[in-house]
Amino acid sequence: MSKAKTINLTLKVWRQNGSSDIGHFETHQAKDISTDMSFLEMFDVINQQIIKLGGDPIAFDHDCREGICGMCSMTINGNPHGPDRDTATCQLHMRRFEDGETLVVEPFRARAFPVQKDLVVDRSGLDRIIAAGGFVSVSTGNARDANSIPVPKLDSDLAFDAAACIGCGACVAACKNASAMLFTGAKVSHLALLPQGAIEKDRRVLKMVAQMDKERFGSCSNTGACEAACPKGITLENMARMNRQYLAASVTSR
Repeated sequence: MSKAKTINLTLKVWRQNGSSDIGHFETHQAKDISTDMSFLEMFDVINQQIIKLGGDPIAFDHDCREGICGMCSMTINGNPHGPDRDTATCQLHMRRFEDGETLVVEPFRARAFPVQKDLVVDRSGLDRIIAAGGFVSVSTGNARDANSIPVPKLDSDLAFDAAACIGCGACVAACKNASAMLFTGAKVSHLALLPQGAIEKDRRVLKMVAQMDKERFGSCSNTGACEAACPKGITLENMARMNRQYLAASVTSR
């Protein structure tokens, strides 16, 4: 078995002790990093080095490390989650980078995402958007037979595509206005497209958009940067669908 290739990197990592701190970049040398490592595993190695020297390890979010939870939110050389499309930071491997390269690692930048520490930001605003309208009026208990509520194939496909959103906030970080339109559009769409969620669709879109504005997310910049940064490939179509639903619900509510 051949030995894994190793590379040496220079990391410029953002360090900040809470939202009231000014913050600064700190330089670290990552030596003999296996190209088979994930980006987060590389950070584990760096933190072990910092701890051995008696320093404060770099704080960063992670949980599943399988591209499911959306916790691994960091910006690498200006790209939320890094340079690869449809890839979360935890799925980004070091073979993507060249030996001797310098990597600038920052937290997601948005007024609605205050920095808690280093690369960790408070993204609870996204949770509050879901809480505002992310529910359906269905009876609890045993699951119904799959054939009892027929759903057109196109609608189910679109709903499942929208439900793939992991709520990481990369769309917010990529937008120059820090808009949460793609996230909110995905959450509105995946419920409204299914018959179980149709009952509250007007109330849902009005409340979720209102909460989005309350959380101080910006307006859509119309550049499509959100779609490009999304690790799950959520499309702009969800934003257009939400806008149509919002207009119709606004007229009906009056």
